[in-house]
Amino acid sequence: MKETILVIGGCRSGKSSYALELAEQIPGQKIFIATCIPHDKEMENRVLRHKKQRRPAWSTFEVPVRLPEAISQNSRKKNVIIVDCLTLWISNLFLENDDQENIDGHTRKLTQSLEKAECPIILVSNEVGTGIVPENRLARLFRDAAGFTNQKVAACANKVIWMVAGIPVGVK
Repeated sequence: MKETILVIGGCRSGKSSYALELAEQIPGQKIFIATCIPHDKEMENRVLRHKKQRRPAWSTFEVPVRLPEAISQNSRKKNVIIVDCLTLWISNLFLENDDQENIDGHTRKLTQSLEKAECPIILVSNEVGTGIVPENRLARLFRDAAGFTNQKVAACANKVIWMVAGIPVGVK
């Protein structure tokens, strides 16, 4: 059955591990779409840890910006796709152009690709709006863009799972 699942939560809440658990329950070919561009050694180490969590049978694609296109191109060929994570994808879009209309356009393309996808899609994202209001303009723009994107993806998802301290809580 084709379904879209959003796994959302705070940092280190268990989102990625839970997304992998969900995907491993689906037989067949699997794709992991990574949106991270490691800019430093610490981030490179995080990427390596994530890769070690996946079995060798996973195909991994590094897609920092063209996420809707990657989903559209691969959802007919595989049995499940994980996207990890939307928050880094938004960050990458900001590096290209921090205009909210630009981000909204990419988000529309993303939700359209999710609606047309032929296999289950599991997306991972950070909830960044539960803290204090950031002190600088760029951080506020990023928080708002992430919040709007999460809302749009949650609206088109069949399921939304909120991760709290490694515990999945069904939201939708």
